[in-house]
Amino acid sequence: MWLYYRFTLSLRDVEELLAERGIAVTYETVRYWTNRFGPAFAANLRRARPQSHRTWLLDAMIVRIGGKRMYMLRAVGAEGEVLDMLLQKRE
Repeated sequence: MWLYYRFTLSLRDVEELLAERGIAVTYETVRYWTNRFGPAFAANLRRARPQSHRTWLLDAMIVRIGGKRMYMLRAVGAEGEVLDMLLQKRE
């Protein structure tokens, strides 16, 4: 279940990863586990996530996509993590 919620994998991907480790379960079993225990597990993951800093920077750049000039704006957190991104035709 940790793989399913942490990395947003599909049920079949989790089934394959467990099979590589020698654990034989079907994707239906993984689905049952996630429906039964998932909400509490996901809440614990969210609580354990570090709090974001209050400071962030806005990074703007001009890019060419398909020969068209576009403006890409990114909000970057204090630790260098991209918080959000916007791509538009005009500034």
